Amino acid sequence: MSSATTTSAATATPTTSAGLAPWLEALHAGSGRLAALVGDLSEADLSRPSFADGWSIAQVLSHLGSAAEISAGLLQRGLAGDTTGVRREDVAPVWERWNALSAPAQREAWTKADARHLALLDSLDERTRAEARVPYFAGLLDVPAYAGYRLSEQSVHAWDIEAALHTAATIPPAEVRLLWERLDLVATRFRDGDTLRRLAPRQLSVHLTDPERTLLLDLGGELHLYPCEPAEPAGALAGPAEAVLRMVYGRSRPADGITVTGSVTLADLQGLFPGF
Repeated sequence: MSSATTTSAATATPTTSAGLAPWLEALHAGSGRLAALVGDLSEADLSRPSFADGWSIAQVLSHLGSAAEISAGLLQRGLAGDTTGVRREDVAPVWERWNALSAPAQREAWTKADARHLALLDSLDERTRAEARVPYFAGLLDVPAYAGYRLSEQSVHAWDIEAALHTAATIPPAEVRLLWERLDLVATRFRDGDTLRRLAPRQLSVHLTDPERTLLLDLGGELHLYPCEPAEPAGALAGPAEAVLRMVYGRSRPADGITVTGSVTLADLQGLFPGF
């Protein structure tokens, strides 16, 4: 499946966790978990709808696999010192080839492409991890920031598959902790502009559990999450950190335990974060 957009190279996006190691560890853990989940699925099960709107389970694997193939190529390009940005004419044939595969073939191809991508990341020495830059869809990234984008993609889409098979599925805590470090970046970029203009200007308190934490959701000309409490909140959002994370990715469920009080409703916030 194809990515929504491509962009030219820009400045690197910072990563909060020190170095590549925690991101790479989470990528390995997520890949192993997903492989165990889908390895024995029948073709009929692979063709079942996933939680990603319009995609079957196999199509989500195709999306992840084609992204792993493209990403490995971009990483190799960066390692060679080539900072040329992503061009649609380079990646469109990859998406077309993956989309044409049968459901079992998409699973097999994902397994191989994902393993090659992880092996390439594993092979980087400490100096390369610190100095290399990857010309990714979001711009020119250092390797930990690049791995953050990959983990975001993998964790959420793996959940799309698991939620289709197990209604109580959640993103694992270790991945949730890492993804919260970059959630402001996601929330700022993937919000509905019309809804933001309707709700602004407001500040909301965000009270998280598992782990406990309070933040400020600032709805203004731009949207941001800040690690502090608002002085005069117009309302409050509360719920498990994992469920609120998924809401920002457009993946809320009625049983998630999220509550919203004040002048903004849960439906407002779900409209603000339509997902991708």
